[in-house]
Amino acid sequence: MVFFGYMVFSILFGLLADRYGRWKILLISFLWGAYFSLLTSFSPSYIWFVFLRTMVGCGVSGHAQGLIIKTEFLPTKYRGYMLPLSQVFWLAGSLLIIGLASVVIPTIGWRWLIRIASIPGIILIMVFKFIPESARFNVSTGNTQAALATLERIAKINRSVMPEGKLVEPILEKRGRFADLLHAKYLRTTLQIWVIWLGISFAYYGVILASAELLERDLVCGSRSESESEVVVTMGDPEGSQSPCHCHMFAPSDYRTMIISTIGEIALNPLNILGINFLGRRLSLSITMGCTALFFLLLNICTSSAGLIGFLFMLRALVAANFNTIYIYTAEVYPTTMRALGMGTSGSLCRIGAMVAPFIAQVLMSASFLGALCLFSSVCVVCAISAFTLPIETKGRALQQIK
Repeated sequence: MVFFGYMVFSILFGLLADRYGRWKILLISFLWGAYFSLLTSFSPSYIWFVFLRTMVGCGVSGHAQGLIIKTEFLPTKYRGYMLPLSQVFWLAGSLLIIGLASVVIPTIGWRWLIRIASIPGIILIMVFKFIPESARFNVSTGNTQAALATLERIAKINRSVMPEGKLVEPILEKRGRFADLLHAKYLRTTLQIWVIWLGISFAYYGVILASAELLERDLVCGSRSESESEVVVTMGDPEGSQSPCHCHMFAPSDYRTMIISTIGEIALNPLNILGINFLGRRLSLSITMGCTALFFLLLNICTSSAGLIGFLFMLRALVAANFNTIYIYTAEVYPTTMRALGMGTSGSLCRIGAMVAPFIAQVLMSASFLGALCLFSSVCVVCAISAFTLPIETKGRALQQIK
């Protein structure tokens, strides 16, 4: 339901951001997300919990506008270096929440975990006054004074001076239109990007859920098998009947494994930066997607616990590199008039893949471990082909202002 909320509002926020500004939508999304995240910790029932998490997903869908603002400020030659470094902060947040969960859940419960996790978002809202609106967006709406004020502020921070001249750009009345995404110039690019986003998200959340599944069910070769899993008394059953249950609380070693595999998300960042800057966005993404397909199949190899951690480490590194590259490509390939909408629709398709992943990583994997891995691998192969055949390469390409 979190992903459903994200899927619905991602398009809406993208549409509004192209029409009314990136900064406004980013602020609204943080306010929305922080508010409903905090409310979730007070959920009186499961139904309320599901509803409030859906609302959190709606808010989080607007956070992509931060990447759009950053993309529109960065010079062409630095985008391929600076945008992937955002992964460092994603990694820091992931490690923080795993560390917190290992301490908070066994002691004071999940409600306090959510409350503590809401604090950074609330703090960030307080510093929004230091985040400028995109100068490119202001120019596209004819608000050249605001754009000049932002650029002068940047020049002052850099101890430089504004170049002489005037900002002369046509005012773009038609912004944030779905029809533009499907225009002949961008139709093939849009469709292939949607396929890639869906597949990357499917693989990313598949890796995360498969990691938890492998640890929870202790399916490492040579360890306890599913048939040997505990038989526990069903809670709330007056008869005391028994049913097989694979779930058990994570041990400290399981949290350590999750932390190690999560660190993998930054492991390939230097190589990813080199790839997208020297090989180009398309070829780099095609290579990492192909390697992702290979490592999914390698999970079926009978190995030790250390070997499993190694495979999961590489998979997390590869899926993170995939996300890095497609985020950059999507932000670069569309012009300012529909950049946020292009990112929003892609994010919406992305959540479909995320919603399907649990059924494969947790349901199909129970019935056929190899079948689930083959499905994940096949999707990655399709994405690799789609990435390789994308019609536009954005390496070294200036951001387009109009269609």
